[in-house]
Amino acid sequence: MDLTVAGNVITGTWAEQTAEDGYYRGARYHGAVHMLIEPTGRRRAGKRVGSGKEMDVNTGPWEAICQDASTNKATLAAYQRVPE
Repeated sequence: MDLTVAGNVITGTWAEQTAEDGYYRGARYHGAVHMLIEPTGRRRAGKRVGSGKEMDVNTGPWEAICQDASTNKATLAAYQRVPE
């Protein structure tokens, strides 16, 4: 992700390289994202847009929620993993 923050607004682009042996067979997808930061700063919610497997344009919700404000080594290690 390449994001710009202006006040409580986040805009930017995203890219994803899928697994070579997965359903999408190593395809690369990219698009744009626009989110608003809630006053608490713990949740960012908005929309994303990108291209799909069938040469279509997809849109949908996207949010990021702060799970833990700690930056100690144990907390960072808990989140440093490959997604399921």
